[in-house]
Amino acid sequence: MNSYIFLDDVRFFAYHGVGQQEREVGNEFVINLKLKVDIARAAETDDVTHTVSYADVYENVKAEMEIPSKLLEHVCGRIIKRLFRTFPTVKAIELKLAKRNPPMGADLDAAGVEVQCERA
Repeated sequence: MNSYIFLDDVRFFAYHGVGQQEREVGNEFVINLKLKVDIARAAETDDVTHTVSYADVYENVKAEMEIPSKLLEHVCGRIIKRLFRTFPTVKAIELKLAKRNPPMGADLDAAGVEVQCERA
């Protein structure tokens, strides 16, 4: 059985961007995250210690989003490393990080990075 823990459309105000002004003024970012986890034991026991708590996942993502970075690729890399390190039962991660209204002179809702990674 394949099973996943997910967080959809999590919004953060953060200070990521290549331009200095982006890192000073900040912007809105949206994260969609999917973690491949075996939930079979939790499904039987009704015990949160037998799964990955999405509240704990959120706190780990939030901690990384609070660290200013130039590149969203770097932020994604940090989030993935932290989640694999913190949650040893996570087998794979799909992460999409989008910057709302990026300052690039285009009429678009968001631009960003999407990463899929399996535990090594």
